[in-house]
Amino acid sequence: MVASCFLRKCLTALAGLLLLSFGSLAASQIEVTVENFLRVLTGRIPPSTPRSKRLLSDDRSNILIYMTGHGGNGFLKFQDSEEITNIELADAFEQMWQKRRYNELLFIIDTCQGASMYERFYSPNIMALASSQVGEDSLSHQPDPAIGVHLMDRYTFYVLEFLEEINPASQTNMNDLFQVCPKSLCVSTPGHRTDLFQRDPKNVLITDFFGSVRKVEITTETIRLQPDLGNMESRYKKEWMDEELMEPLKYAEQLPVAQIIHQKPKLKDWHPPGGFILGLWALIIMVFFKTYGIKHMKFIF
Repeated sequence: MVASCFLRKCLTALAGLLLLSFGSLAASQIEVTVENFLRVLTGRIPPSTPRSKRLLSDDRSNILIYMTGHGGNGFLKFQDSEEITNIELADAFEQMWQKRRYNELLFIIDTCQGASMYERFYSPNIMALASSQVGEDSLSHQPDPAIGVHLMDRYTFYVLEFLEEINPASQTNMNDLFQVCPKSLCVSTPGHRTDLFQRDPKNVLITDFFGSVRKVEITTETIRLQPDLGNMESRYKKEWMDEELMEPLKYAEQLPVAQIIHQKPKLKDWHPPGGFILGLWALIIMVFFKTYGIKHMKFIF
């Protein structure tokens, strides 16, 4: 049996995947860095960031975060070039809670010593699962003889196999998810943490995080949206004042055509043409030959 932490190497396209229960964030491999990951979670991103790369969540959102890659006691590697620690992750979740960016959060990590990544969590409404305990390796599954490496980890394989049987109307709860990969299958010991979660896991449906059906309230009443006249009047007044303060511009002021037409042309500096210089040298040579002749050339050269 070979530990997956030493087999995945650079074949893992993303060191961390961040998914929402109602969609996913689009990110290329180059963009998945520790800084960008934390900025997406906490909302500290530039205004020009497109919607597809934002975490558009609020205090009613259930968020699923699934991470996999090389890891150790208290850290997870991102593309074998940098690491995120359990303290950084815990502080990011606390910022999310303070900013009301989630209602409930499900954190799943598949890496060596994965349980160490949720030891420092202290924010409410977080449920965490890991593929291995501290001191254990997370092992791989399904070797591919063509390329000579394993394609999937054991924990991810059995979790995926379990989730493929879930439908939007399923009543399967989180306690069932805790049992999908016992030690007899994973070889490592999966762990979970529920002390920060306010609800009993047996009352939490899998579809609360993995489902794609939005909860909506249907009403038969007609709702008329009234414009806020106060805000509209203040906005129009401000625009009117801005127009009054702005000096009207004319084309003549922007481009002084009359001045350009009537201005005198600039006198150019005189330079002798190239033919004049050549002719002058020819004249000097002719005068020299006529005066001294060819016999005096040896004294010059």
